[in-house]
Amino acid sequence: MSVPAAPARDRLVLWGSGVFAVFVVSGIGLASWLARIPAIRDGLDVSTAQMGFLLVGGAGGAMAGLLVAGQLVHMLGSRRTILWGLTVAAIGIALVGIGTDVLHSYAVAFAGFFLFGSTSAAADVAQNVEGGSAERAIGRSMLPLFHAGFSLGSVAGAGVSALVVYAGVPVWSHLAVVAAVVVVAVAIATRPLLGDRLAPGGDSGESRRPALSERMKVWRDPATLLLGLVALGMAFAEGSANDWLALAMVDERGQSAATGALLLGLFTAAMTAGRVAGGPVVDRLGRVLVLRASAATALAGLLLVIFVEQPVVLVLGIVLWGLGSALGFPVAVSAASDNAETAASRVSAVSVIAYSAFLIGPPLLGVLGENVGLLRALLVVAALIVVAGIVAPAAREPGRR
Repeated sequence: MSVPAAPARDRLVLWGSGVFAVFVVSGIGLASWLARIPAIRDGLDVSTAQMGFLLVGGAGGAMAGLLVAGQLVHMLGSRRTILWGLTVAAIGIALVGIGTDVLHSYAVAFAGFFLFGSTSAAADVAQNVEGGSAERAIGRSMLPLFHAGFSLGSVAGAGVSALVVYAGVPVWSHLAVVAAVVVVAVAIATRPLLGDRLAPGGDSGESRRPALSERMKVWRDPATLLLGLVALGMAFAEGSANDWLALAMVDERGQSAATGALLLGLFTAAMTAGRVAGGPVVDRLGRVLVLRASAATALAGLLLVIFVEQPVVLVLGIVLWGLGSALGFPVAVSAASDNAETAASRVSAVSVIAYSAFLIGPPLLGVLGENVGLLRALLVVAALIVVAGIVAPAAREPGRR
């Protein structure tokens, strides 16, 4: 099997820019419909509980997509999985709008959520595999920056959605435009991606698809499972803030709803800043030290938020919580991508473990919050952050002590 020649520097720059753009587009697509949830509920004329079941359709679709993502990447390649995954996800976004405003059909909206969840999740694994390939070729830690692109896209999508809501634009027309933008943008962004060409056998016509039994071995690999624990703990740290921080500030710290939203925005800004600046730090200090420092920072910030009411300390705690949550998941994915031949399967496995946080976390913390208070319930998250820090050596770079 011949070895593909390394791309020239200008092609590497285009490749990295394309991966970054894909992450931005993913963030825009997700945030755009999340911001319209109140209008979707009203358009379908359903209760909050029924709306919750509708969102479960998206979460269930996401888990289904994650479970088959490795197989899809091996069959289609990462570029085509991203292209078709996000294109079909855009159709799901449009279906949500049509089901809400045009047909007023709960079933159609549910189908849209499931379609979006399943295909965007498969694309998410593929874009992380592609990002890992770009990272190896460029020779620097790039996945934190790529994930910062997702955060920036989410902020942009939410901001535009707020303006759209203020202008009174119907859900169906807003989401139809978002779907069209996603389709066009992902078609352009995926053109310079090179991960498939540089994959084993990618230029020689030889099969680069390991047998299914070989791919399933990752679920018996202790290193992969430990990486999953790293990603799970840090995903809980991020997801719990997104789900509960604003509400906890209102209910248990006496803040206004506007202040609660502002504090959540502060957390997101801190996390985004950590991801933008994180790559060079990982290259200089190594993954293990960075993961342990991240866990310690997130833990310190979370404990300040839970136990200290003084406003300045509370703000400091939120900033530390956001900074500490920034690098855990992208660094774990980077470690899962070290071996090009098993990258798709390992990234898929790590993602399945990590994203279970977004399925388990909300109901678990909600039930605990009802009994002991939301802030005290976050001690569960603190424990998982500690576990992530303890198992951080699973992410050690090959050949590095």
